[in-house]
Amino acid sequence: MQKRPVDAAFTPSVKAAQARKGSRGMYEGMSMGKHVDDHLARLIGTVRSFYLATASAGGQPYIQHRGGPPGFLHVVNQTRLIFADFKGNRQFITTGNLAENPLSFIFLMDYAHRLRIKIWGAAQVIEGNAELEASLKPANYRAAIEQVIAFDVEAWDANCPQHIPQMFFAEDVETAIAARDDKIAKLEAELAALRSAAASEAVSHPS
Repeated sequence: MQKRPVDAAFTPSVKAAQARKGSRGMYEGMSMGKHVDDHLARLIGTVRSFYLATASAGGQPYIQHRGGPPGFLHVVNQTRLIFADFKGNRQFITTGNLAENPLSFIFLMDYAHRLRIKIWGAAQVIEGNAELEASLKPANYRAAIEQVIAFDVEAWDANCPQHIPQMFFAEDVETAIAARDDKIAKLEAELAALRSAAASEAVSHPS
C-alpha cells in the first residue's frame, strides 16, 4: 500500500490513540499537502523565524529556533526547502541528530494571521559549500553562516487559529505607525493650507 502524506503524522500508534479516544472517524479521510504550493511558498517567503525539530537515533527529541530576515527560508522546488544555518552557541545538537537520524519537522507560526504550518520531512546538513552559502546569505545581514540545511518535504498541514494569540513584529508596527503619522501630518498640512486660504479670502472680501 502506497504511503500517503498524512501517514507521516498519523502512524499506527496515533491512529490507535484516535480510535481509543473517539476521533478516528473525524480523521479517517483527512489528507495533507505533499508539495509546496504557491500559497505556502508565499508564506515561507515572509518567515523570519521557525522551529526545527530533530531527534537522536535513540529518539531523544530536540527543538531549535532558527531566525533571519524575511525570505531566509528558501523554497527550492515543490518538495525541498533550504536555509543558511547561522552560527550560534555551537552546541551542534541538530547537526549531530541529523547525522544519525534525518527525520525532522518544521513548525511555522504566523502570529499576525493566527496561522500555524506543520511540515514533516527529512533534513541534511551541507558543509563547506562556499558557493551555496554565498547564494543563501541575506543582503546586509551580519550573521556568519555555519553551514546549510536542506529539508525535503514529505507532508504539510495548516492548523486552525484556536488558542493562537495575535501578535505583530515590532518593526511592522513601527512602519505602520510611521505611515499613519505621515498621513496625519499631510492631512494637517492640507487642513492648515485650506484654513489659510479661507482666512485670506475673508480678508480680501470682508462682509
